[in-house]
Amino acid sequence: MVMGQPEVLWVLQLLFTVYSCKVQNVSQSMEVVDLRTSRDLQYVRDSEPLLRGVDGRLHTYVANPRTLTAKGLQELKGQMSQLRPLLSVVEQYRLDLQTLATLRLELLNLSIMLTAIQEEIGAYDYEELQQRVLLLETRLHSCMNKLGCGRLTAVSGPITVRASGSRFGSWMTDAMIPSSDSRVWSMDGYYKGRRVLEYRTMGDFTKGQNFVQHLLPHPWAGTGHVVYNGSLYYNKHQSNILVQYHFRSRSVLLQRSLSGAGYNNTFPYSWGGSSDIDLMADETGLWAVYTTIPNAGNIMVSRLDPRSLDVLQSWDTGFPKRSAGEAFMICGTLYVTNSHLAGAKVHFAYHTNSSTYEYTDIPFHNQYSHISMMDYNPRERALYTWNNGHQVLYNVTLFHVIRSDG
Repeated sequence: MVMGQPEVLWVLQLLFTVYSCKVQNVSQSMEVVDLRTSRDLQYVRDSEPLLRGVDGRLHTYVANPRTLTAKGLQELKGQMSQLRPLLSVVEQYRLDLQTLATLRLELLNLSIMLTAIQEEIGAYDYEELQQRVLLLETRLHSCMNKLGCGRLTAVSGPITVRASGSRFGSWMTDAMIPSSDSRVWSMDGYYKGRRVLEYRTMGDFTKGQNFVQHLLPHPWAGTGHVVYNGSLYYNKHQSNILVQYHFRSRSVLLQRSLSGAGYNNTFPYSWGGSSDIDLMADETGLWAVYTTIPNAGNIMVSRLDPRSLDVLQSWDTGFPKRSAGEAFMICGTLYVTNSHLAGAKVHFAYHTNSSTYEYTDIPFHNQYSHISMMDYNPRERALYTWNNGHQVLYNVTLFHVIRSDG
């Protein structure tokens, strides 16, 4: 059967939709990998002085073994221990460079195909073309919304960014703003703190330089804070009130009680620390993880409106919060670790899109044996953790499924 011109146009537009989705997916992947390689390269550069120092010591000891003392050996072991994470960073950097080269080639091929299809569409002159284009834009927008999400399948080795602060705390980048904004925020402690440090870049945070201080008008409780679209969302001390603090205006924009939520160590994670309310963000929005007396201490997940802090929808996961080490959201799924101590793994997942749960077995290396904060950043697809006074990153591997509406 020979297709008529409208049918040909429709097929071309369908192809345009498919290839646009693929280009979008590849572009997103490239941006994520590019962010990660930049971050890892900075880590390598920051480790260079320590590496040169170790190299110099080794040359000295090889040339004159008698200069090696017990104290010198102990210091050398300490420096080598500090350099150990560099191996996983370099290996990840090498793999990411290979991935970037592959993605760039794939993006070039897809772009050539997309241009050819656009030229074919341009050859037709129909009155209905404008309506078809509007429909196509709607479908493309829908397609883009379905990309970039996936199910957690693996967690990488830890990358220690810095050792600073007390045993408990939190640190983060904005989960929503453009990648050009690379500010980092740090909040030391879990009890009655008010000081938030804002660093210009990840490199500045690593070196502890170029920062400004925000003094919150209300103290915080726990470590479950999140920066989302230029504002800090946190739990007000000794209450179940959520606070939105805007960094640019240095003012509180909103306060709202999370009805029924436990506070003041009523329903914390297993490590305690007033971690009753854990605020987090993922690809789908802003979330609160907490529990109440009526639901017997099981974890509640609520999606929040960031402009009003109203609860849009809630789910009872059935998982006891006091048995959880930490938790984080990825693509609308809550992932729970079995412990905050050594030997921890991600072993429970609750999918809000289907209101179902499953037990998982995703190990990760808890290098410093006491995690008091673990949050996912969808912009970088990385887990930020505060581990016994160390600020540690984990890259994640997601299994991607592009849904179809037929």
